[in-house]
Amino acid sequence: QVQLVESGGGSVQVGGSLRLSCTASGRAFRTHNMGWFRQDPGKEREFVAAINWSGGSAAYAASVKNRFTLSRDNAGNTVNLDMASLKPEDTAVYYCAIRTRTSGSYVYTERDDYDYWGQGTQVTVAS
Repeated sequence: QVQLVESGGGSVQVGGSLRLSCTASGRAFRTHNMGWFRQDPGKEREFVAAINWSGGSAAYAASVKNRFTLSRDNAGNTVNLDMASLKPEDTAVYYCAIRTRTSGSYVYTERDDYDYWGQGTQVTVAS
C-alpha cells in the first residue's frame, strides 16, 4: 500500500505562484513514476505533469508548459510542483499519483498509468 499526502494548495491572484508538494509513504518511492493531475467539477481528470523515477525526465501538459516545474526529492519521498504565472483556468483540485508498476525511465502521462492517488488539494486562481 502507498499513501500520498498533498499540501500547498490555496487561493492566489492571477499571475501568482504556488508550490504543491506530495509526500509518499509505504513503498520504495524512489523507483516509481510520480504524476500530478487536476480536475474541475463536471470535467475529466486531466494530466498536468509527471516525472520519472530518477527525476531525469519530466513531461508537461501543453497548457502548463513553461509555467509549471515538477521536481522530486527521493531522500524526502516528495515531489514538488512549482506553479507560476497562474491563470483562472488553472483552478481545480490537484491530485498527486504514483505508478507502482514497472516503469523504467519512461514518463507516464495517462490517468490509467497510475496506481495510487492522493486526496487532492484545491487551487483557486482569482481574477
